[in-house]
Amino acid sequence: MTAVRRAVPLLLAALVLWASAGRAEAVGYRYWSFWERDGHRWTYATQGPSTARPADGDVQGFRFAVSEDSADATRPRGTADFDTICAGTQAAKGKKRVALVIDFGTPTDAPSDETPPTRRTACSRVSPDATTAEALATVAKPLRYDTNALLCAISGYPGKGCGEQVSAEKKTPAGKATSPDHHGPSVGLPAGVGVVVLLGAAAVWQARRRRDA
Repeated sequence: MTAVRRAVPLLLAALVLWASAGRAEAVGYRYWSFWERDGHRWTYATQGPSTARPADGDVQGFRFAVSEDSADATRPRGTADFDTICAGTQAAKGKKRVALVIDFGTPTDAPSDETPPTRRTACSRVSPDATTAEALATVAKPLRYDTNALLCAISGYPGKGCGEQVSAEKKTPAGKATSPDHHGPSVGLPAGVGVVVLLGAAAVWQARRRRDA
């Protein structure tokens, strides 16, 4: 029984480790995501703003947030359409107008010691072959890019960092339940159970060995 009593603290420690693993925060990335407006719906852009070439009348969006990947990315907020955003920008011959929605995100997603500016919209009037990045540069300077042409900052926000990995608690979008088909148990669950089983078996084996000695 002494071996069993000695194993109890180890079993409790294993349970604590298992519980902690179950609460482990999901790893995500803090970055500017790029979106295209399709009617009343935002869709994640299939190419970067430096290569995308929007047509006259298109609506493009940017959202700063912490996300795990493109499937988890947070969409820009607001419902303003092209006519609303570009109402004060006259059409011009040889130019196209692109409506831009710039959502700087929430304080929860902001880097430490930084406060996100108020989200805004802008209408850019550029040449017909201009990219989204060029349209953005006319209304939201300064822009900051890294050496791989990843968009790091719009209007100087954030002041530092670029797509860095961060710990972020996974949030289930409102009205969307977590699906068991896509969100299985964390690694900590089977690992913790395995440790508990092994320690328990060892304690029983030691108790039987001493009893039979």
